[in-house]
Amino acid sequence: MSTPTTTRQDNLQSRLPDPTPLFPELVAMAGTMTKAIQNGSVPQTTVHLVQLRAGQIVGSTYHTVRQTGELRQAGETEERITAVASWQDAPYFTDAERVALELVEAVLTPNPFAERVSDELYARATGHYDDKALWTLTLAISQVCYFIPVALVAKPIPGMAPGKNYSK
Repeated sequence: MSTPTTTRQDNLQSRLPDPTPLFPELVAMAGTMTKAIQNGSVPQTTVHLVQLRAGQIVGSTYHTVRQTGELRQAGETEERITAVASWQDAPYFTDAERVALELVEAVLTPNPFAERVSDELYARATGHYDDKALWTLTLAISQVCYFIPVALVAKPIPGMAPGKNYSK
């Protein structure tokens, strides 16, 4: 007996309508942020891995589906994509990718006893990334953090292209 590998609910609805007719400047703003993080100082695969991990940490289906799709489109293996959730002991990531994943976890995980991004983590990051690349990673995390409330409150439809992911 076989079971389907994917299930899609055809009746998914977003909570809110597409915000771009209400705030047309969002398109330019998102485009500017995307252009900034596509400056070549950090591989786009690393950016998508970081943004996928951010979506996993905050429990956003929209972001995990979107970033998984971006990684598949870039030719990433299913092993690497699936292992993002358990990257600490997975053998599929470079040291630079591990530092980037640790950085996004530090930013998004509360630490009541110390700084979220420790000096030690920052020092390890500077061993793999120059100033421009560290800013790029910071902006990549900022970009996904900007859209997390949009995903959690408005609930755009996962798997749909931007602009087509709102039902109202």
